[in-house]
Amino acid sequence: MTDWRPIDVLLVEDDQGDILLTREAFDLNKVRNRLNVVNDGEQAMAYLRQEGAYAGAPRPDLILLDLNLPRMNGLEVLSEVKADAALRTIPVVILTTSEAEEDILHSYRLHANAYVAKPVDFEQFIRVVRQIDDFFVTVVKLPAAGPRP
Repeated sequence: MTDWRPIDVLLVEDDQGDILLTREAFDLNKVRNRLNVVNDGEQAMAYLRQEGAYAGAPRPDLILLDLNLPRMNGLEVLSEVKADAALRTIPVVILTTSEAEEDILHSYRLHANAYVAKPVDFEQFIRVVRQIDDFFVTVVKLPAAGPRP
């Protein structure tokens, strides 16, 4: 594709094993997108608002958000992102172990762009990350990178 460009992905995840799996999935899939990681909801909001240690952080083109986070859970992060005019256009994919119907419904009510249950099997996890990447890089047209509104 002639207009393909690498995208910045923000992974909001506190489980070091899942972070490692996601990094490995990006590497194994030869994903050239840039993966940035924060470990809790408060860090996610500071990153997105370029505050403190995250001043100058790149605006993500896609957020992969776990629900079970310390300090501020994923649903709270999702709610703040979608309520903020400067952030709401960033697609948010919930990537979590929860398959609870309540979590799924709540995520979509808060305008999550997709809800994906993390597979426990490594090969399936790799496939899921590849499918997310394929969809958001190849299929979906994302807004051009640029300054924050």
